[in-house]
Amino acid sequence: MQQLPKRLLSIDVLRAITMLLMIFVNDAAGVKHIPEWIDHAKAFEDRMGFADTIFPAFLFIVGLSLPFAINNRIKKGDSTKEVLFYILIRSAALVIMGFYHVNLEEYNSSAALIPKAAWALVITTAFFLIWLDYPETMAKAKKYSLQILGIIMLIAMAVIYKGGEDGEVRWMEPSWWGILGLIGWAYLVCALIYVAVKGKLHRLIIAWTILAAIGIIAHSVCEIKVMHDDTLVTLAGSNITGSSLGDAIVFLKPFWIINDASNMTLIMGGIVVSGIYARLVEQGKTQRIWATLAIIGVLFLVAGFALRPYTEGISKIRSTPSWVLICSGITTLAFLILIYVVDVKGKISAFNWIKPAGTSTLTCYLIPYFQVFILELFHINYPDVINNGFPGLLRSFLTAVIIILFVGILEKKRLRLKI
Repeated sequence: MQQLPKRLLSIDVLRAITMLLMIFVNDAAGVKHIPEWIDHAKAFEDRMGFADTIFPAFLFIVGLSLPFAINNRIKKGDSTKEVLFYILIRSAALVIMGFYHVNLEEYNSSAALIPKAAWALVITTAFFLIWLDYPETMAKAKKYSLQILGIIMLIAMAVIYKGGEDGEVRWMEPSWWGILGLIGWAYLVCALIYVAVKGKLHRLIIAWTILAAIGIIAHSVCEIKVMHDDTLVTLAGSNITGSSLGDAIVFLKPFWIINDASNMTLIMGGIVVSGIYARLVEQGKTQRIWATLAIIGVLFLVAGFALRPYTEGISKIRSTPSWVLICSGITTLAFLILIYVVDVKGKISAFNWIKPAGTSTLTCYLIPYFQVFILELFHINYPDVINNGFPGLLRSFLTAVIIILFVGILEKKRLRLKI
């Protein structure tokens, strides 16, 4: 049996593949007449599409890499205070970007001073100015000036912001925090837990169990009814009337950051799987990795489907425990396959073309905002022939590939975000 390395290149590859697919499904959301299984499932549906597996996979990968990142800082001599500061800075950056993005969705161009596309381009440019990976050789005065300019731009965009409907114009508000914001809050909670328990595997397993239990309690079904096309649809039910047992759990209410703990459960699941891998390597029991991770992945899947009738079914929009566990299982098994392909067989070169998506992931996520809103600003629309069905999906996939290749060029020029 070939000895496995302690540094997992497979995590970078898994992150790169996930980011490629995230760009693809985000772009494909605007394509008409695509197969139902590719798109996101609706809120009232008890199912998930392919697109619904991407975000949870990314959260799980955040968990897989978190112990390596924190432990590396500790090995370099960082104190606990320095590690905590690092965690807070990363979380704050993600939350701030997510906060602006979620308000972008509700932007009211008719009430605001500038069009939505212009506002989006300014805030995205500001993100790069603030969080760019500036070279160490750059003069500090120049670096700080650019960062201050970015901050001023964000403040200015907040001042002129107008959102909501014309009859109910409002200012910026958190709402659901946006994708990056959700990642930021979940990362903050899980990273603090990791530091608090000093990375002890058994304590991390307990933490995952508690977070998963919160989700199960919050989504335990009594009777779930939602409106769809002016029709009352019952998703699941019993003889008890109510929305969910979670509504009656008073102690959950103050912990608004944790909410139903779905995002934290995904990240903590990755942390636990990463910890199990590290433990087996440390003990020289690498031959057990395959069976152990395969069993964990299957158990996630079985638990997810077993809970389906009792916790509001499978739904990304409602972040149900079944969705969390099933996606955890899928990502664990994908991770296991990539450990074999990349870390054991050394096939890393086969993934070099998407490497920037794993090493400059946040940059890859933000570049599409330039693409989408530049097209919108100049009123450029794709021809119907490449915005429908298979040709549209092919265009979306090629768009994702081109963006990643472009980010690779930017990466060589040190033009990437770093938080």
